[in-house]
Amino acid sequence: MRNVLAELLTLLRLERIEHNLFRGQSQDLGWGAIFGGQVLGQSLSAAVQTVPEDRPVHSLHGYFLRQGDASKPVVYDVDCIRDGKSFTTRRVVAIQNGKPIFSMAASFQQVEGGYDHAASMPQVPGPDELISEVELLGKLRDHIPPKLFQRATAERPIESRPVDPVNPLAPKARAPHRAVWFRAVDPLPDEPALHRYLLAYASDFNFLSTAMLPHAVSWLMPSMQVASLDHAMWFHRPFRMDDWLLYAVQSPSASGARGLVRGQLFTRDGVLVASTVQEGLIRDRAEFGDPPS
Repeated sequence: MRNVLAELLTLLRLERIEHNLFRGQSQDLGWGAIFGGQVLGQSLSAAVQTVPEDRPVHSLHGYFLRQGDASKPVVYDVDCIRDGKSFTTRRVVAIQNGKPIFSMAASFQQVEGGYDHAASMPQVPGPDELISEVELLGKLRDHIPPKLFQRATAERPIESRPVDPVNPLAPKARAPHRAVWFRAVDPLPDEPALHRYLLAYASDFNFLSTAMLPHAVSWLMPSMQVASLDHAMWFHRPFRMDDWLLYAVQSPSASGARGLVRGQLFTRDGVLVASTVQEGLIRDRAEFGDPPS
């Protein structure tokens, strides 16, 4: 397994420092602030470690409260709210410098049978017909500052292949939807919980930027202030993160300097395995000014 993936798995597994208290190291993706998917995945990992293995997570709802510092670890405090006959509920608070930076509620359910139906996967080219996001950025090398290019094209634990790529340096107005294939770069252990919190981590990539597509703006523009505000996720069926998953994302609304996005995750053979929803800040200070004091 490549080091970059092994490091991410270590990051997500956490260190147990008390009965319901965990510590996770931080990963700097080159921006100084913690990537939202990190605290999302680590929070789920902390909750999972307090729940019986026969009760997988079926939903989570989280709020990003403060920007995290990627140079420091994060402590995760798990509150065991309820252990019922079929469902288990946990609340997790991620703490850094004595203050909460993220809070999450997650629900776990004992596996059982029931009615079964699902949405259909969009008709898009398969991953074998596409090139990776890193390769696409390589074509823009002459137009990207060297330090930014180095960060953007660094070795990644998860490979992504956009179906209809967007040039972040010269965005054009387009419909607010996108589709991206992704998977872990190497085979993973047969640990279903690991695959779930790794998917939680990856679900924050290629997400909020979809809400900016109709407005021909990009998170790379100096005037844009972009940040996740909340994130919800539902797990429907088993999957593996070392096999290709399609992330189909659309944005039904943007208003008040906020954008709403929702996503569906499908296996390569078209099975819906998870759904996501997020609202985030997409503030253009050049166009609309700074927020009211």
